Amino acid sequence: MAWIVDDTGFPKKGKHSVGVTRQYCGQVGKQENCRVAVSLSVATWSSSLPIGYRLYLPKEWAEDAERREKTEVPEEVEFQTKPDIALDQIRAAVAANLDRGVILADAAYGINTEFRDGLTALGLQYVMGVQSSMTVWEPGKQPLPAKPRGKMGRPPRLLQRRTGHQPVSVKQLAMSLPSTAFQEITWREGTDRKLHSRFAAVRVRPAHRDYEKAEPHAEEWLLIEWPRGEKEPAKYWVSTLPPTTKLKALIKMAKHRWIIERDYEELKQELGLGHFEGRNWRGFHHHATLCIAAYGFLVAERNRFSPSARAGHLGFVARGPVPDFRPRGSPRTPRAT
Repeated sequence: MAWIVDDTGFPKKGKHSVGVTRQYCGQVGKQENCRVAVSLSVATWSSSLPIGYRLYLPKEWAEDAERREKTEVPEEVEFQTKPDIALDQIRAAVAANLDRGVILADAAYGINTEFRDGLTALGLQYVMGVQSSMTVWEPGKQPLPAKPRGKMGRPPRLLQRRTGHQPVSVKQLAMSLPSTAFQEITWREGTDRKLHSRFAAVRVRPAHRDYEKAEPHAEEWLLIEWPRGEKEPAKYWVSTLPPTTKLKALIKMAKHRWIIERDYEELKQELGLGHFEGRNWRGFHHHATLCIAAYGFLVAERNRFSPSARAGHLGFVARGPVPDFRPRGSPRTPRAT
């Protein structure tokens, strides 16, 4: 079981529809005038369904009383970052006693230390993408202990760094690994071929602001994907799955976030999620609720049949991404395929 955090964009012109501003739009893979909704989905290996869905209200909207009134934004809705919205959705799912899943998310959420710490505080494990610039301590290393106590004053308690004893970026760490650290792994069957790449996984400690802490961050997995023939790694993930987790199991869970992309293609292209033309807060969420409820019914019906029947006759037909689509966090220069 996995809980997948994601956000999805809806291109929209003008400035009077609730939440519309220029921001990253996943549907087109670049900055665009749009509105964005944050979602939490529950997923098995074969199916997934959004259970939490809320419009992201940009700060300029949250602070604009006139536009709020015209679009009927509830008074209690304040500005929240997307990770904050997602964490609220996850807390609600925990409070509802849903079967817990491993949290999956892309680098926009994984790079947020407070978000990851919030999940750990809830007792939830995660596998999340991170940017190549994230800093960690190399395997077996950690920040130095606090300075020795002086003759006067309180004893020092904060961790230290020194010249020659510093964390490195996950990209630097990946580039320093020997080629023998990487294994060719197939994680699932694709539409027309097996999906495989080269991976390595090492145990590291995140280094974000640990000089403000009395204890170092706990060890967790750093998973690296470096496709054969590429000059540098393509993707990075951090994970709090147990130290005994096998490499293939770690990869399979990290890659399972793809299923939410399929959901949104079907929701938008087949069930009308992206067709809302209204301007107000309540209408936007009512429209999404009806679309997701319809999708839930169709997913339940589809799961009554065998996988071969679903693939042959009951699957939706979803178009591919737009030609210039670039997933969030991917290199700016397109990679050869």
